Amino acid sequence: MTSLTEETLTRLNADVSLPRYDRRDVTTGIVHLGVGNFHRSHQAMYIDTLMNRGAALNWGICGIGLQPSNVAMRDALAAQDGLYTLVIRHSDGTWDARVIGSIVEYLFAPDDPEAAIEKMAAPATRIVSLTVTEGGYNLDAVTGEFNPADESVMADLRPGAVPRTVFGLVTEALARRRARGIPAFTILSCDNIQGNGHVSRRAFTAFARLRDPELADWMTRQVRFPNCMVDRITPKTTGEDRAELYRRFGLDDQWPVLCEPFTQWVLEDDFTDGRPPLEDAGVQIVPDVEPYERMKLRLLNASHQALCHPGRLVGYRFVHEVTTDPLFARFLLDYMTAEAIPTLRPVPGVDLLGYANQLIERFSNPEVRDTVARLCANASDCIPKFLLPVIRDQLAVGGPVTRSAAVVAAWARDAEGTDENGEPHELDDDLAPQLQAAARRQREHLTAFLDDNRTVFGELADDSRFTGVYGSILTSLLERGVRRTFADLDQFAATAKPGPAPPALEALDALDALDVVERKSP
Repeated sequence: MTSLTEETLTRLNADVSLPRYDRRDVTTGIVHLGVGNFHRSHQAMYIDTLMNRGAALNWGICGIGLQPSNVAMRDALAAQDGLYTLVIRHSDGTWDARVIGSIVEYLFAPDDPEAAIEKMAAPATRIVSLTVTEGGYNLDAVTGEFNPADESVMADLRPGAVPRTVFGLVTEALARRRARGIPAFTILSCDNIQGNGHVSRRAFTAFARLRDPELADWMTRQVRFPNCMVDRITPKTTGEDRAELYRRFGLDDQWPVLCEPFTQWVLEDDFTDGRPPLEDAGVQIVPDVEPYERMKLRLLNASHQALCHPGRLVGYRFVHEVTTDPLFARFLLDYMTAEAIPTLRPVPGVDLLGYANQLIERFSNPEVRDTVARLCANASDCIPKFLLPVIRDQLAVGGPVTRSAAVVAAWARDAEGTDENGEPHELDDDLAPQLQAAARRQREHLTAFLDDNRTVFGELADDSRFTGVYGSILTSLLERGVRRTFADLDQFAATAKPGPAPPALEALDALDALDVVERKSP
């Protein structure tokens, strides 16, 4: 057995790809908050790719952990000198193993907030990137505004407080840079949120304004918040994964990352103080990320919700089991082609139907072994961001919402906490108690799940065009089960009369109209 460290690199199995650069030459240029499996399979991999080509050696990554749960990552990376194995699992059963060396430091902010702040305040740090989850921006689910009443936020705003939140830490680092005459860094959100750059701008400047309006004004002028779209299916690492890595390669890695072959990063070129040459590693640098991110959120991320809840109800535990079932593969494709794709603008260079079929192929990779439970987690945060916008846009134009309503109804049935075989499952969700309480009322009050969770559903809970279809499908799920209901979904279809376009759709229509004018101009 060979443990993974800097010292043992030369003794690893010859089939494991190693860093082709001297890590002693790497200096930190990026601080990343929230190092998890996805960051290590994605952004850190792109930086490592550049370093293997002799570039970007001044763009090494310092990871910063924020939560108590990050202690395990701190310890694993410390024991391995920041190294870890990235394994690409192909559908034919082959594995490609590669050691990633781009993370050269790791700080655990609760241990030493001052060290984390000073790392971000250092002139060499030019990008602070984030994967703090979709719910980590402290925004109200209905209004989209920053929530100043959050207890941790209020604690960080008290005079003399030691910052603990991501907002407090980052803002303090920017305040020090401003006071020292150091240029601001770029804040780069890599979370699955539409307009993640706009969202992070709203959150961080709102916090700064509560602390110091002049600092907030400076941030508005000086800090860049580029939007980006990121994509790579990266499940949680299991003990079985570690054992199989050892069996195949003789490598003992405390926390390897295993993922699918596909990867994509679409990035807006809007940086404060430079960036790595990411286009040389395959990143798509574009002037407008919005068409790509809307495509990904409404097709890939919403499809995750479309398969995990009905899949868990019938007893499936792995994603590939659901998507290789013809009933659910057909349902997914119908959702994407009939309901989601019509709400999308054209995406440069992308065949949307081809993209939809590619998603089903990716989901069907048995080697990835992504779990249904992982996709079901935090549905109260995911569904409002990924699926409900599709419903709202379709209702605005009188389009179909049957498949989307079926996803919501399956979630409501899933929230009762048992599958159709009577097997219990845990609701891994911040709103789990109220979701489960509402779900257990729905057999007597059909729309209880909508009515009792208005922070999730907003005005949709009162829209009879949606609730009518939803109620019919939920009734069938409760009485006939998932398979019979999904096989007969067309019988629940109803044509909704167009309503007033939501602001987002009106804005898109205006942009489309302007685009037509510009194309006609000489």
